[in-house]
Amino acid sequence: MNIDYELISKNLNKNNINTSFVATKDKVLDEILKLIQENSSVYTGGSSSLIECGVIDFFRNSVKYDFHDRSSKNITSLEKDKISKEAFTSDCYLASANAITISGQIYEVDNIGNRVAAIMYGPKKVILVVGRNKIVETLNQAVERVKSIAAPKNTSRLNRETYCKKHGKCFMTTCDTENLMTVPAGTCPNTICSSSTIFSYQYIPNRLHVILVDEELGY
Repeated sequence: MNIDYELISKNLNKNNINTSFVATKDKVLDEILKLIQENSSVYTGGSSSLIECGVIDFFRNSVKYDFHDRSSKNITSLEKDKISKEAFTSDCYLASANAITISGQIYEVDNIGNRVAAIMYGPKKVILVVGRNKIVETLNQAVERVKSIAAPKNTSRLNRETYCKKHGKCFMTTCDTENLMTVPAGTCPNTICSSSTIFSYQYIPNRLHVILVDEELGY
């Protein structure tokens, strides 16, 4: 798909969502640091995109920011939960999106819900790093992208025994936005697609910022 980043940015801006564009992933960190003051408290949601851009490693090793590492292998489940809840009072929250439409809507699917909740409310600033592979034309395509690409890859990474891990796609791949929230009860007890949210407008000015990257990133 030939992506018109200028049009996407314009539509996101109309929805009170700030944007910037970088051609390659090695430019992402510089763009993020333009938006965060030193000594800020920084939290993250689970994001392969941030890992691929070197963002997580940078903040883990930096003394200039108050970084809270939810994905560290050295913390307990209770500590992880504590960090997830503290994120709501943070100066900055870093994450990615599952998909963004040409018309400027952000589509997010979450397991526990901490990432979607923090993007929605709490942190003073939220920065989403989004690769070109997550740009879609419609919300229906956003749903299909999660069910046929993002969820199967993430369930494999997390070793969750789901239908999509075994078959490479969700059993409801053909569902659309009208029945997005109506997956039959009990059909996927190990699902990571517990919560689906469409961000169509940001009420607080300058809170939500999307960095569009002209490379494939994450799932």
